[in-house]
Amino acid sequence: LAEFFRRTYGPTGVFNAKPFEGSQSWAGARPEFRAIAYDSSGIAAHMGMLRRFIKIDGADLLVAELGLYGIRRDLEGLGLSSSFRVVLPVLQELGVPFGFGTVRPALHKHVARLGRGGLLAVKSGIRVRSTLRIALLDKPPTRIDDALVVVLPVGRPISDWPAGAMIDRNGAEL
Repeated sequence: LAEFFRRTYGPTGVFNAKPFEGSQSWAGARPEFRAIAYDSSGIAAHMGMLRRFIKIDGADLLVAELGLYGIRRDLEGLGLSSSFRVVLPVLQELGVPFGFGTVRPALHKHVARLGRGGLLAVKSGIRVRSTLRIALLDKPPTRIDDALVVVLPVGRPISDWPAGAMIDRNGAEL
């Protein structure tokens, strides 16, 4: 898996592949569950999940954070919506009201297509605070991103997602 992530994230910048040096197969928090797709060429796609409580403007909300998403370069364009559909039954089993994740604003067009089909909602204008994976004495312990928030309704309708301008992950990004 570490090699898969280095090859998947490396083309987006050396810094993005760095957390997967050696045999580490996560960048921040360890996933509770992994969905891994294989084909005759090896690992085709991966998505990690972690149940956690996030705070939205100070109110706690149980979610399954979705992250560590990757698809092999020769399969790009074929997998994100299928990946969400595959993990939905697992999220239902976990008993969470929502799946939650973040993506870079540069991926807005890519994930917005999924929102048009009603599978998920993409929200902008929300800041997301995460604990840094490695504590450094000369840096703050948290980072705040202006990322796009992806919400997958699981046990409750999207209309139940709380409004708010700040999400605190209460830990490291998955």
